[in-house]
Amino acid sequence: MSTPAPEYERLKVEARGAVLTIGLDRAAKRNAFDLTMLRELSVALTRYDDDPALRCALLYAEGDHFTAGLDLAEVGPAVRGGAPLFPAGGVDPLGLHGRVRRGPLVMAVQGWCLTIGIELLLAADVRVAARDCRFGQIEIKRGIFPFGGATIRLPAIAGWGDAMRW
Repeated sequence: MSTPAPEYERLKVEARGAVLTIGLDRAAKRNAFDLTMLRELSVALTRYDDDPALRCALLYAEGDHFTAGLDLAEVGPAVRGGAPLFPAGGVDPLGLHGRVRRGPLVMAVQGWCLTIGIELLLAADVRVAARDCRFGQIEIKRGIFPFGGATIRLPAIAGWGDAMRW
């Protein structure tokens, strides 16, 4: 007997053959990541990691923008308080701590791809950007340190010269 797929509030998740599609579905807020979306992304990636029939995951976004970044009003206090952002034992979507995804992740981005969007891209295996995509690692302008590793991973992956453009 199989376990039913979890319900999601902020994501559209669907297995299509061997591919798990994961769509950010908070377009009215420009797909800003709140705690629910962060946790649900971990749950979806854990489902992908646990199911041997799934061979690849695709992360995309509904609406005009991939993400405007973090919903700081909610996520900020949680980070300052040391609250876990992802469920215990779940896959870390940023690939930094604890359980790390094993299978390939493809990301398709459009419109704004800010802050955590870049952090997620850096954790992906294949990255595809629409012509209209605008990238920004804007935490520093707000006096916030990027907690997803972009300050180290962006220069390592994109090269120093390209990383400085963002």
